[in-house]
Amino acid sequence: MTTSDGQGAAPKGNDKHKMRSASRLYAVQALFQMEHSNLTLDKVIVEFEDFRFGAVYEDGEMAEGDSKVFRKLVEDAVSHQARIDQMTDRALVAKWPIGRIDPTLRALFRAAGAELTESKTPPKVVINEFVDIARAFFPEGKEPKFVNAVLDHMAREAKPEAF
Repeated sequence: MTTSDGQGAAPKGNDKHKMRSASRLYAVQALFQMEHSNLTLDKVIVEFEDFRFGAVYEDGEMAEGDSKVFRKLVEDAVSHQARIDQMTDRALVAKWPIGRIDPTLRALFRAAGAELTESKTPPKVVINEFVDIARAFFPEGKEPKFVNAVLDHMAREAKPEAF
């Protein structure tokens, strides 16, 4: 749907929520990809916006993402990575520093940490959204419960006033 000026109509209600949720998933994927392929921030953003948002594959269509939300999450995760990783380390048990955890979880904690520290999104919303992403990546595992516990700890540190 486009308006008379050729711009797409603004998404409404549930569509905006789905786009924000998709953007969080794409941010985790982009951060993972940056770590494993040495792509620059700008290159990974262009790749995702041009080729992943709304792409159609044999097993279905990818959701359209909110470019603004996606860019902010990825940029903030990269810009504040050291601080977010330190916060994540404090939330992990001493024997499991962030460098030893699964790279998908590391990317997830960085994206979630960026949203917890750099946005006005309520911490409980951030936690729920990223636990859902963990379920998508690890549908049979214990990782979603682990993610919930770590993000709860991170959220209490980042925004204690919300609890």
